[in-house]
Amino acid sequence: MKIAIIGATGLVGRKMLQVLEERNFQFEELYLAASDKSIGKKVEFMNKEYSLMSMQDVVEKKPDIAIFSAGGSTSLEWAPRFAEVGITVIDNSSAWRMDKDKALIIPEINANILTKEDKIIANPNCSTIQLLVALAPLHKKYSIKRIVVSTYQSTTGSGIKAVNQMENERSGLEGEMAYPHRIDLNCIPHCDVFTENGYTKEEMKLVNETHKILDNKIKVSATAVRVPVVGGHSESVNIEFNEDFNIEELRNLLSNSDGICLQDDLENNVYPMPINAHNHDDVFVGRIRRDFSQENSLNLWVVSDNLRKGAATNAIQIAEYLIKNQII
Repeated sequence: MKIAIIGATGLVGRKMLQVLEERNFQFEELYLAASDKSIGKKVEFMNKEYSLMSMQDVVEKKPDIAIFSAGGSTSLEWAPRFAEVGITVIDNSSAWRMDKDKALIIPEINANILTKEDKIIANPNCSTIQLLVALAPLHKKYSIKRIVVSTYQSTTGSGIKAVNQMENERSGLEGEMAYPHRIDLNCIPHCDVFTENGYTKEEMKLVNETHKILDNKIKVSATAVRVPVVGGHSESVNIEFNEDFNIEELRNLLSNSDGICLQDDLENNVYPMPINAHNHDDVFVGRIRRDFSQENSLNLWVVSDNLRKGAATNAIQIAEYLIKNQII
């Protein structure tokens, strides 16, 4: 088994290496690539030194799986070149997510649709992954009619430049700005760029990816907000079902679903928070309560580490599924 990580020096790329080690992912060869200016630089991983390679050099090595986290333009240019020589690409950018011929995969939900013909596989957006891990078992049981979601997203979702901006502001230092406004001691209702309909691309990803992965009949309304935290993304979710539910049955369903950790003990102030989700792979769900303003409706609070389950871990779980089921 030969594995490549494309974008190995970025926040997600480094997290992918960490997750590979933690999950004891078995491989014989590992190839790492980053930007052209990084070619030849050294990266230490599991007590071994690796030289960063060019994209073409990685293609010529013909790894079995290449996991991309190097941005949409890189994926659009290079993923087809990898696929052409038989390499299975798992892409973490938005480049291929809404391509009708590409699978958009959350392993707990729809990995079973993958075949050997899927040579470019899309990793969903981080906020979509945690939302749908929490909602998929509920949709299967009660049938979701409408979702209203507000996200509170970590600065890590914008990359190292954004994290540096926040840390500089906390230290009273001048520095490069990732956002149009101060982020420390602030909330910015602006994730990604605005589209013509007044929603941001991040908000529309929640809509479109939910339709592709879960059910295109579900109505989705989203608001995405950037907040000054680093541990993970949080989401306030209001769900209207077609069928009524028993609240205890619903709790049990969530607590017994793959990838979900229930944290909902109000007497002891236990509920999901990004500071506790940080460096974990679960999707944490709590503040479960019926919405008394509308029939068959529920409120949830959902938190997950956006660099792990929202990106690196989900991609590596896809790779594990491919190997386990001999799809590559």
